[in-house]
Order: sequence, then structure tokens, then C-alpha cells
Amino acid sequence: MPYKVLVVDDSALMRSEISKIIEKDSELQVVGTAINGQFALDKIKSLDPDVVTMDVNMPVMDGLEALKRIMAEFPRPVVMISSLTQEGAEETIKALEAGAVDFVAKPSGSISRDIDRQSDNIREKIKAAAKSRANKSFIRRPSVPVKTILRQPAPSFASAKVVRADGLNRDPVVGPQGPVVGIGVSTGGPKTLMSLLPELPGDFPGCVVIAQHMPEKFTASFAQRLDNLCPLRVKEAEDGEVLESGTVYIAPGGRHMSITHRNHKIFMIKTTSEGMGKIYRPSVDILFESLSEAMGNAWLGVMLTGMGADGAQALVAHYKNGGHSICESEESCVVFGMPGRVVEMGGAEFILHENQISAKIVELIGEYR
Repeated sequence: MPYKVLVVDDSALMRSEISKIIEKDSELQVVGTAINGQFALDKIKSLDPDVVTMDVNMPVMDGLEALKRIMAEFPRPVVMISSLTQEGAEETIKALEAGAVDFVAKPSGSISRDIDRQSDNIREKIKAAAKSRANKSFIRRPSVPVKTILRQPAPSFASAKVVRADGLNRDPVVGPQGPVVGIGVSTGGPKTLMSLLPELPGDFPGCVVIAQHMPEKFTASFAQRLDNLCPLRVKEAEDGEVLESGTVYIAPGGRHMSITHRNHKIFMIKTTSEGMGKIYRPSVDILFESLSEAMGNAWLGVMLTGMGADGAQALVAHYKNGGHSICESEESCVVFGMPGRVVEMGGAEFILHENQISAKIVELIGEYR
């Protein structure tokens, strides 16, 4: 049976265009449309769709209010599709925080056939969202609301070494920024990061670098929202800046981020808009490969929810070279694609529920001494 989809948009043209895009896939069926959030709630009661696509700016009841009502009364995956998700990044982040599984940005105005440029993306994200309903992974814990002050001062890690239980070890080149955690994430990632990162302590002795599949214009707002939630400083990464302990760096949307080192002690960020043959920008592969080149196995690799296999090969190589690796479990993933591929390839040292990952990161970083 195909997945049932409800399309919500106040534009008749957009309802028609989005419906046509969806029904080109035999795995998807549009069972109804709605002109605003209030009508959407009524249609959900009667049609019980597997997924809802939701515009943001609508009369009577807008998409954000409708999303909150859906998650409270009829929890199910919602994919935001709106011009405002591109022009208004803050609205997108609010929608993701309120429970939306993912979003698709319209390439131009709200009444535009240019939405067809996103047709493959729309179908892929709707199917991923539909599959997430089976394990309720689209329902997440509330994010931590405020920053907190934590524990003891961070120790010095200028001469750190990592030693694994199986005896593999390597003298790393760890500078003043302390140990580095590299995170790769895609579909469902913003909500996961909003739950995971606030649980890292304010005295965390290293830094975190993240490649989240996200278009340009969104990552700055996303980093700002995370900064408001987390004890650690969170920012959008800038080309040429030096890594600092106690900081989380989000790869800028639409650009690749890599880590380079100078004199084995100073680690810097490099960003580029060049494709390098990669489908995704930012690419998890490029980030993870650069970490291995700069730091050997002296970094912790984490793979979270996401479609495809971006970063899988690089993380497997890191683990087999003696480094630590963590994969989010299928139970909590919105999409088990990226971590699932690492598991299949034998590169997952730990397979953990989202709720357990931050504690394991802190535990493993404690081995750098």
C-alpha cells in the first residue's frame, strides 16, 4: 500500500503542483488537500494520512500553529514546504523544533512552478518521513530550554593519546582545542542535535564540528538557536578560523567544511563552495576524511540520522584505524540510512539511542589523557 499524504497550502496552484510531484511516485498517494491549518486538522481526523506537507504562511491558522496542534493531538510526520522556509530561516528552525521531520525550500515565490526543481527532494523526504512513523522516531523530547553552568574546569589535552579496549592506539596531534568530535547528520538531524548538544557539559574539554545537510541561509539561524540552548558556544563555521575548546562549529549550508592543521598544534577550518564530486554540501565524507588526515585516529566520529551513506566509508576507515565511532540506533533515527550503512560495513563501535549518545561522547572524550 502506498503512503498516504495530505498536502496543505493556501495556494491552489501549489496544492496542484505538489500533488502532481508526489503522485509520480508509486509509493506515495495524495489522499487530500487543505487550504489552511484548520482544514488540515479536520482532514487528518478523517483521512489519517501517513505524512503531512505543510506550508507556513496561511490564513486562519498558519503552518506553525497547525504543526503544534498536530504534534499534540494527532502526532505524525510533517514536512514543511514553503517559500518562507527559504526566506525566513527562523520560521524553519521553529518548525523543526516544534516537531517537523524536515523541510523543503521553494526555489522562488509561493506561486511558482519552480517547485518542480525540488521534485526528487520532495518525494525522498516524504518517503523518509513516512517510514519514520513506524517507530515514532519523529516524536522527540523537548529541547533543554536554557544554558546551564557545569562541573569542574576543563583539563589540558596538549599531549593527549587515545587507547582503545582492543589495544589499538596512535599518538595523535591534539592541540590546545583539545579532543575533537566530528558529527555527520541529515534528515531529522536538527531536532536530534537540539536534544543531544544541550546535554554536553559547559566544561567540555574539546570542540565539536558538525556537517548537517542543510542549504545556505539556514545554518546561521540554526547555530544561533543551538547557542541559545547549549552550555557550549555554538556558531556557524567561518573559513580560516582556529578551532577552540568549548565550541561547536556548524558547517555553513551549501559549503564543504574541512579541518587542516599547522605545525601539528593549530587546527583550522577551511570552507569551500566547490563541489569536489560530492552530492551533499556540506559533505560528511569531506569533514571526516579531513579529520583523519589532520589528526590520525585522535578524534571521535558520530553518525546520526540521515538518508544515504554520506560519511559512512570515512567513518568505517577511522574506526578500523583505531578511532572511536558512535552510530545512532535505528530505534531513534528518523532515517537509519547513514548510521545503518556504517553498521553494515562493520564500522560502528557503539550503536546507541539518541538519549544515550551525549553521555557516551563525554565518557569517550575522558579517555584523552
